[in-house]
Amino acid sequence: MDKESLAALMLYLQKGLSPADIAKLYQSMGSLDAVFSTNSDQWPEALSKKAKLSLKGLLREREALEAEAEATLRWCDANEVHCLSIVDPLFPPLLKEIATPPTVLFVRGDVGLLALPQVAIVGSRNATASGLNIASEFSRILASSGFVITSGMALGIDGAAHTGALKTGKTVAVLGTGLDVIYPRQHRELYQQIIDSSGVIVSEFLPGTPPLPANFPRRNRVISGLSLGTMVIEAALRSGSLITARYAMEQGREVFAVPGSIHNVLSKGGHSLLKQGATLVESAQDIVEQLGGMLAYVEMESSHQGAISDKNGLLLNAMGFDPVDIDTLVERTGLPIAALNRQLMLLELEGEIESSGGRYQRST
Repeated sequence: MDKESLAALMLYLQKGLSPADIAKLYQSMGSLDAVFSTNSDQWPEALSKKAKLSLKGLLREREALEAEAEATLRWCDANEVHCLSIVDPLFPPLLKEIATPPTVLFVRGDVGLLALPQVAIVGSRNATASGLNIASEFSRILASSGFVITSGMALGIDGAAHTGALKTGKTVAVLGTGLDVIYPRQHRELYQQIIDSSGVIVSEFLPGTPPLPANFPRRNRVISGLSLGTMVIEAALRSGSLITARYAMEQGREVFAVPGSIHNVLSKGGHSLLKQGATLVESAQDIVEQLGGMLAYVEMESSHQGAISDKNGLLLNAMGFDPVDIDTLVERTGLPIAALNRQLMLLELEGEIESSGGRYQRST
């Protein structure tokens, strides 16, 4: 990890500094490593007194924080986890655009998926059978259309969305815990299925972080921040799903809602969103039509880079005959992550390659 990324992790580890504080530092100074060689006169005026006190403490405790950051990176290396800082070129570009982006993301699986067009699907943990079927079917169709399906791996709608996506494409699960804390426990098998299918598990929380209530609103802003649009299926008026939708609105992203019976309490959240201007959807095609332009853009970019069909077998030649990870393929081909992932997905759908645990191999 370079100096800039190490500085981001050290700032993240310092108590009293929020992601918003660190974003202000980065925007003001243009560098996070520079924070360690400046004095308080050069810090942004917008920082709170609490944040400035924390920065002074950080400068005094630099060695201890650096040791803690290096220990975290060793854990990541030992557990095949990518540690992406906000200054990392692989940090998801859409997520970087939100008002308070995470300083650090811990990622298990195919990092390149985070750069592809995503649709978030969220809803009630206590969903009806109809709601679960809608979530699964919409996810299946949207994933087959080229969208990555993003959700929070909760019970109910989230779980159905991930499961539906895995039938035809890829999915991203954003946790409100550390990557090594599977919550809820009932989704231990789903967690592994996502990894085995070259999906992604992502969290902004340190390893070992338990499922604290305050973590989940933070998780929800990441779900919406990664996505072009957020779809809500069955949600009460006071629910985490509506928090995710509100974040999406604040972030300038599309919000979709499925209407339901006026007698169902789980319809009230979606109906409230519709009154606020959310798009009513009755089929997955409604979302494809509204967001499909982004898929066309990605395909055009991939084609421009000579990466959409691999007609000459360049990627297969670069892959060789042994399992290989995405970082190695980037080095061998020189292709952008988004273009490379699109091509890998096409080759996998065509049966030319197989993926497991974030590694790719020619089909036997």
